[in-house]
Amino acid sequence: MADFIEGLDSFLLNNLRAWLGEAVTAGKSRATLARRTAAVKAFSKWAVKNSYLDSDEAARLVSPKVTRALPKVLGEEQAGRFVGNAGSATETEFLRDSAILELLYATGMRVAELCGLDVKDIDQKRQMVRVLGKGNKERVIPFGSAALTALEHWLKVRTEIAKDSDALFVGIRGQRIDARQVRRIVDKASQITGTEHLSPHSLRHTAATHLLDGGADLRQVQEMLGHSSMQTTQIYTHVSNKRLLEAFKNAHPRA
Repeated sequence: MADFIEGLDSFLLNNLRAWLGEAVTAGKSRATLARRTAAVKAFSKWAVKNSYLDSDEAARLVSPKVTRALPKVLGEEQAGRFVGNAGSATETEFLRDSAILELLYATGMRVAELCGLDVKDIDQKRQMVRVLGKGNKERVIPFGSAALTALEHWLKVRTEIAKDSDALFVGIRGQRIDARQVRRIVDKASQITGTEHLSPHSLRHTAATHLLDGGADLRQVQEMLGHSSMQTTQIYTHVSNKRLLEAFKNAHPRA
């Protein structure tokens, strides 16, 4: 930026456009350009408000539209194989990791939410889990029989390594697991099943898409995922519609 703008006197629209143009020539992505444009606009607005600039030149910059990529999801059979193949070194870790994978897929919860779970948050009888989400908003999510069975098996051995911890999922030393450990668990399952590298968030995407494929209402999925905006949940309808179109093309004689 210093090549185009040496000080506030040169903070002019043409110079800003030249700076962004260089980024385009350098092959920067639309997302990068959008971030830079937003940052410059925010600074310019602040500088005018505080009398460092006379006019808001950056307000006339046009931010490039960023197309949001559709999330990667697993098919139903793929997901079943994936969550059933925890690659763990010991039986205790295997039972823990299986419960983690099953619960992520069953509920679509975020990794941070899973790591923050305590044993008391699980209601085995009602098959519900209480989650503390973004903004400290609490919600209750149902889970199915596969996740329940995996949790029951894990809870039987959990006390062997978590005698002084309330955490539902703990490491081999008895401490609450973190997001990095969960990512490693997902990575191992990816390697074992030969699945293209997935993140824990991919299981969240997969859970949401399979719910919509199965006929769940968009509002219900929004509540389950803890989205504050319906617009965020809406992206999964595009994934579901894309899968429906692919199924039509593969199965219908007049596709």
